[in-house]
Amino acid sequence: MAADLTQTPSANRIRIGFFGLRNAGKSSLVNAVAGQALSIVSDVKGTTTDPVKKAMELLPLGPVLLVDTPGLDDEGELGAMRVERALQALEQCDIAVLVVDSASGLREQDRDLLSRVRTERLPYLVAYTKADKLSGARAETDGASLFVSAATGEGVAELKERLTALGQSAAQDKKIVGDLLEPGDLVVLVTPMDGSAPKGRIILPQVQTIRDLLDARAACLVTQPEQLPQMLSLLNAPPKLIVTDSQVFETVKELVPASVPLTSFSILMARFKGVLDVCAAGAYRLASLRDGDDVLISEGCTHHRQCQDIGTVKLPGWLRRFTGKDLRFQFTSGGDFPRDLSPYALVIHCGGCMLGEREMRARLRRALEQGVPFTNYGTAIAHMNGILDRSLEPFAGRLTL
Repeated sequence: MAADLTQTPSANRIRIGFFGLRNAGKSSLVNAVAGQALSIVSDVKGTTTDPVKKAMELLPLGPVLLVDTPGLDDEGELGAMRVERALQALEQCDIAVLVVDSASGLREQDRDLLSRVRTERLPYLVAYTKADKLSGARAETDGASLFVSAATGEGVAELKERLTALGQSAAQDKKIVGDLLEPGDLVVLVTPMDGSAPKGRIILPQVQTIRDLLDARAACLVTQPEQLPQMLSLLNAPPKLIVTDSQVFETVKELVPASVPLTSFSILMARFKGVLDVCAAGAYRLASLRDGDDVLISEGCTHHRQCQDIGTVKLPGWLRRFTGKDLRFQFTSGGDFPRDLSPYALVIHCGGCMLGEREMRARLRRALEQGVPFTNYGTAIAHMNGILDRSLEPFAGRLTL
């Protein structure tokens, strides 16, 4: 079935993760919040073996993504892998719901997760489940905890209300580029339709940028590189900004007068995810690469590789040409991102349009903590074309390098 292109991208949804021990009632609670049988429910421990995701509307908050995760106390070799998947999901979430069996109370793994969540200042709730089976007095709860029952519906409405309140606090009305513009400003978008462009549509960063421009009451013109000179000649005044696909930086920089601000979609996405300053600093480290260095190239999405794929073909070629070094490359995509980055001299990431800001920041933080420079496609390509400083000029005074 084809994807519904009218839906909010998952990266732009508030991600709500449900965590806890096996049989704590995570899946039942997720189903109750979603209002449908999203996750399989069973008395058998370890029924949820991989994170299960459900996009929905949580009104009045708006689009959210519910994430049901494996138990934090899973055992054995496979169990350890499932726990790792759950912890990976934690890095991607904007809100964490710690699900605790009310009859058992907080266990060691629960307390460890709470400590981690608090350390990372991640908004959270503790949901004590199976409240319908309790007998006698209940323990007191506070603003961060409540009793719920998926069987009777007790507390589910209150849980949604509290999640909505946390989500509204976590949501930020961030702009991709609209905050740099005035109503009526004109922006030209250069979007090459090559073999890697999806048939019948344009890629997500381009779609998101167009929407952001429209929200800012700015105007945009979309063109391919070969039509750019004619497009500019038809304008009565220079555009406020030109945004190009990073792959054609080398061509576009020669076509755009130095007086016209120029940047790329990938650089805009790095700014949108809050990682542009670090990515720019990492790009300047390209010159320090040496023969035999390992470089990790990571993409946040998975797609069919084309013969001239930017990540696996074009970038390695450009890097070898720019550095003159015999470099070795490793590639990851989707949710795969190594815990141990110490073997790499550099990490080059895509723009991260399919990843939430917390996940992008988690990946960046992991690299920096291990002393590995981190950059992204747009900043690296701009630097290799000698125009990184120019590409950052539209954000003058808004970066800390």
